[in-house]
Formats: sequence, structure tokens, C-alpha cells
Amino acid sequence: MTARVKICGLTRPEDVTAAVAAGADAIGLVFYGPSPRAVTIERASALAQVVPAFVSLVGLFVNPSAAEVRRVLEAIPLDLLQFHGDESQEFCQQFGRRWIKAVRVREQGQIAQAFRDYHQAAGLLVDAWDPDRYGGTGEAFNWSLIPADRPLPLILAGGLSSDNVASAVTLVRPWAVDVSGGVERGKGIKDARKMSDFINEVHRVCKTD
Repeated sequence: MTARVKICGLTRPEDVTAAVAAGADAIGLVFYGPSPRAVTIERASALAQVVPAFVSLVGLFVNPSAAEVRRVLEAIPLDLLQFHGDESQEFCQQFGRRWIKAVRVREQGQIAQAFRDYHQAAGLLVDAWDPDRYGGTGEAFNWSLIPADRPLPLILAGGLSSDNVASAVTLVRPWAVDVSGGVERGKGIKDARKMSDFINEVHRVCKTD
């Protein structure tokens, strides 16, 4: 088993370079103004220029208008869209781009329902529930709520760090893991050593599985 790694919420070119050097499979850029990790189109363009071939560039949106998404797509070569709000499948599907849907988990059966509601997605991201925040909480959730039957690739997020990601991969067996705050030294400021340690832990447990 191999779990892919996405580093999300990058704001500086040097952090993108460090994430790629550490072995990240995907880089996430946040296009959601209230987030401390949000980037403008101008900043995102500069970050995109240092993402090499075969590393996916993901754009994260929270309840955007269709015009907002299209404006970003016109300027930034995103490989994948990530919708982290209350978007419908019909909304997510309209941009002619692969997309994943994030679900904030708080109760049994919620993930199974999301697999049905968003069956056209390229993957389902499961994150911790917070009534006031759409992701980036730094909190884990009860992984036992994740069903064994997964008709789509499952991406695990929420409170991950190098201290617990090996256990997470072993127990959940996700398609990928997504980390932001767990590899930072400040909001939106990544730590090269933490990113390297995180990815090394994922690779270590996958090799021994």
C-alpha cells in the first residue's frame, strides 16, 4: 500500500520547493479569504511556477461562486479542485476539471452518505467537524467513523502530524493524507523539517505494511 501526501495551505515559494524536495505528491493552495493561509491569484501564480511536472497543484475553495472558480482557473494551472464547503455535486462538476469533496465528520453514516452524494468526485476528503471553520482545525476526529466500503479514493485530513500519521495510515489505510497545520511553524508558514519528517513517516509505514 502506498499513501499519497498532499501539503496544503502553502503561501511561500520556498515552502513549495521544500515540500516537493521532501516528496510531496500534491501542493494545495487556499482560495478562501477568511483563511490565514489564503493566497491571492497573483501569489498563487508565483507559487505555481515552482511546482514541477508530476506534482499535482490543487486549489481549495469554500462555498465560492462559479465566477470565482473560473477566475482562478483562467490564471492558475490547477490540476484538481477541492471543495471544502457546502457545494453540491452539480456545482463541483461544472468546471470541466477533476475535483474532490471535503466532508467534516461528526456522526456515523455521514461518510457513506457523502460517497453517494458526490459519486462523481475523484476522491472524498474526510476532516474534523468544527461549526465555525471549514478545515484547518488542527483537530483529529474519530477514525472509527470511516467505513471500510469506499467506492471512491479516501483522503484523510484533520490533526495529522509526524507524530500520528503512521498510526493513521496503518489504521485507516487511506488513498492519501492531507496536512497543513501539522507541518507549520506559523499560520501558512511551513517548516521544511516537519514536512520532511511527515512524509518520511508515511513512506516508512507504507514500506513496512
